[in-house]
Amino acid sequence: MTNQSEPELTGSGIDKMRESRIPWWKGARGEWYVVAQVALIVLVFFGPRTMSGLPDWTSPYEQFGSIVGGVLLVLGGLLFLSGIFRLGSNLTPLPFPKEHVTLVDTGPYRLVRHPIYGGGILLAYGWAFSVHGWLTIADATIIVVFLDVKSRREEEWLKEKIPEYAAYQRRVRKLIPFMY
Repeated sequence: MTNQSEPELTGSGIDKMRESRIPWWKGARGEWYVVAQVALIVLVFFGPRTMSGLPDWTSPYEQFGSIVGGVLLVLGGLLFLSGIFRLGSNLTPLPFPKEHVTLVDTGPYRLVRHPIYGGGILLAYGWAFSVHGWLTIADATIIVVFLDVKSRREEEWLKEKIPEYAAYQRRVRKLIPFMY
């Protein structure tokens, strides 16, 4: 039996109504991915850098790490910010796409399907090398694995909403420009 005061909805209207009724903590739109991602970011930037038994960074590796770290921080920041700005009205903190999402394949999205994630990865490694932290490098690697898993789920949702997304997947790298 249906409630008379509730309007009849079809197609995306039903999806919208369901999404608005589901509490965030059930994670229907990927909310728990965001919570885990924030925790990993905090771990990389504020967690322990090393532990006893791991070697110190000595010259010339310390200088090399600082230079590489600085370059990765700049490149990661540029990729991250350009991804945010180019995404425009499609931007959402959740992996579940907005109702009227469109394919963005210009700017940094020509190089990589997830420039915000890719930029975040470069930032994490840049920070790890800059602070000379063995554990921070390990934490940055965990972020790579996590963002790979998260982006797989996000891309399944994107393929459902954007028919041309599968072709875009075939021609553009996923997370790291020119590499992966």
